[in-house]
Amino acid sequence: NAVCEVDTHLSALELLYVCQAIETKQHRVREKKWGARTIDLDIITYGVQVIASKQLIVPHPEMMNRGFVLVPLAEIEPNFKVPVLGPIQALIDKLDISALIKL
Repeated sequence: NAVCEVDTHLSALELLYVCQAIETKQHRVREKKWGARTIDLDIITYGVQVIASKQLIVPHPEMMNRGFVLVPLAEIEPNFKVPVLGPIQALIDKLDISALIKL
């Protein structure tokens, strides 16, 4: 897993379509929800926007449960306040991240 920050002129929905096109080019198959897959590109946050549409929910609805997302996100932006959810460090403090291994 990896987290990256991008600067884009695209809207959140346009960015989602670009991510899905990349997944398609990498032969991603959507067989089972939450199942193993060759590639999975998610939009975790999009600035301070809160988005709830049929196609996209931002902040990502599972991010607060995923140390493998929160910890690298905090490394990129230690003082980040996740819209609706609050400070990134407070979210991390609620999780057991002892099993995470930084590569």
